[in-house]
Amino acid sequence: MVTFGIAALDAHLEDVGVVYPVETETLVRELGDPEIPYDAGGRTVSLSEALSETHFTRFETEQELLNALHPVFESYRERSGSGLFAQLRSMLPF
Repeated sequence: MVTFGIAALDAHLEDVGVVYPVETETLVRELGDPEIPYDAGGRTVSLSEALSETHFTRFETEQELLNALHPVFESYRERSGSGLFAQLRSMLPF
């Protein structure tokens, strides 16, 4: 199973055990600015870049963080042309 977007970020958050509220700079430092896959094709965006698109500097809860990043990951997915057809095509060996 391929995880991407919020699910992939959630795995990083669980590994570190982030304490909320948290500043975006602290979050990036604690997680090591990981590359987060945003589609099934494995395309990634750094956490710091995704966070910069939210225009938040602090998150009170994990849910607030995930809610803010969800549309960012969706936007990346749409821009990469990774609809259902593109996802199926990326899984084929030719």
